[in-house]
Amino acid sequence: MVEFNKKTRLPNFIKGFVGLALFFIFTYFKTVPLLLLHIDYDNLSIVAKEVYSLSAEILLFGIIFIMFEDEFKKAWRDLKENHMKYFSKNFKYYLLGLLIMMGSNMLINLLGGDLSQNETSIRQQFQIAPIFTFVSGVFLAPALEESIFRLSLRNMIENNFIFVIISGLIFGSLHLLAGVNMNLVFLYLVSYSCFGIVFAYMIVKTNNIFIPMGFHLMHNGVLMSMQMLLFLLN
Repeated sequence: MVEFNKKTRLPNFIKGFVGLALFFIFTYFKTVPLLLLHIDYDNLSIVAKEVYSLSAEILLFGIIFIMFEDEFKKAWRDLKENHMKYFSKNFKYYLLGLLIMMGSNMLINLLGGDLSQNETSIRQQFQIAPIFTFVSGVFLAPALEESIFRLSLRNMIENNFIFVIISGLIFGSLHLLAGVNMNLVFLYLVSYSCFGIVFAYMIVKTNNIFIPMGFHLMHNGVLMSMQMLLFLLN
């Protein structure tokens, strides 16, 4: 839970900035420790790569958790008392995000667009290492992404409207990566940003990081379970 006042504004911003910086460092420089040990990441087995990536994600979340330990503890106490109220009030926003995502994806398909590189990569990983991909996608991804794109950014941005928009757009843009039809880039951005905006709005309304994290986990859990079922049937 984030509190804004004269004493906390600067510490909040610094903590949020550090959290965001750590995310990008871990994302783009995660193979540096292997290079220092003269180990070529590309030559590792699929299982070794997945174990290494999972370990990096767990380490990053551990650091983020320690940084925001007080916020997490306050949010957990609040969640235990108000979880039913929060779920019922925010479920409609989740459904709205789902409808917008489905509608934009339908338009992308009708206009000849393909899967984004991010989605294609996830599906390929699922075929190769389903268990690791499931654990990462359902549990670690929601915990990390909400801690970074909602909690860290919220500490940096006090204005509600600016926070919701920036959080959603950054979240959507990073999920796009590359490899999309640039003529349809707006629709791709809508598809990936809608949930980022919805989750950011949830934390504005509740001031509790576990609300967007819970809905994010639920959403990924349903999608990944469907992928797992298709994988087993095939």
